[in-house]
Amino acid sequence: MEDKTRRDVLRDGWKIGGALLVGAAGYTAYEALRPLTGGDGGGPIEVGNPADFAEGTATYFPEGRLYVVNAQDQYFALSQKCPHLGCKVPFCESSGRFECPCHASIFDVGGEYITGPSPRGLDRYELALTDDTLVVDTSVLKAGPDRGADEFLTPPKGPNCAEEG
Repeated sequence: MEDKTRRDVLRDGWKIGGALLVGAAGYTAYEALRPLTGGDGGGPIEVGNPADFAEGTATYFPEGRLYVVNAQDQYFALSQKCPHLGCKVPFCESSGRFECPCHASIFDVGGEYITGPSPRGLDRYELALTDDTLVVDTSVLKAGPDRGADEFLTPPKGPNCAEEG
């Protein structure tokens, strides 16, 4: 058995460290680039009484990965996933709009396309009113409204979230 020099030990340490770094970078890239999945695999989710959702608001439900919105007294269950590349789209309270942080697509409170590279508005889950309770069926996802739909378009309430930072 050969004795290792200090130089050999350091060289082996750099090799192991480099391999760990490449593995961590690969896993991070995979997590960042993989598309978000839909809901919990599909099924009904009770989200509450329509009176619980004020006009012009979006309420997030992590169990379904969706938002329930009240747009001019019409209720929608919107997917959190941007139709462009699948980024999670948060609701910006200051502007009253959905703003994709990845590529700057913007959607009104009804999920309709306003600007950016998205091919359409936010996709929608089936939503029904059963015994005064809104029920979202996460197994039924419909494509969002086409570009040009502006039924719920209103001026922004204030600054975009991207401009605040």
